[in-house]
Amino acid sequence: MGLAIGDYTGPRMTAVSGDTSKSNEVAADDASERMFSTSLFVSGVRCLLAYIVFPWLLPALGLASGVAPAIGIAISLIAIGFNVYSIRRFRSSQHPWRKQVIGLNVVIIVLLSVMLVVDVTQLT
Repeated sequence: MGLAIGDYTGPRMTAVSGDTSKSNEVAADDASERMFSTSLFVSGVRCLLAYIVFPWLLPALGLASGVAPAIGIAISLIAIGFNVYSIRRFRSSQHPWRKQVIGLNVVIIVLLSVMLVVDVTQLT
């Protein structure tokens, strides 16, 4: 009698009592990387909307493009919030690329702030 598909679950990993600081550090680094990825994704969506969807797609489809600044402001604020949170997570982690990632987040916040000012001036 052989094993059916799905019967074998593979080797199981068990926790070893002792120093868990290394695993906590890895978990903190993973959480920091996820937050950084999320902040980049939100910033990327903001740029996609600002430079492709609003100026090109919506007018080509005959849809109102006057809502672009208001939506851009909202998305910029959300993206800046995610980037600030990412900076806070990376500052508290021991990630080897901590300084570079924080620097990239700051640059992204500056760019988003410039786009935010442009959107506010277009709205007024």
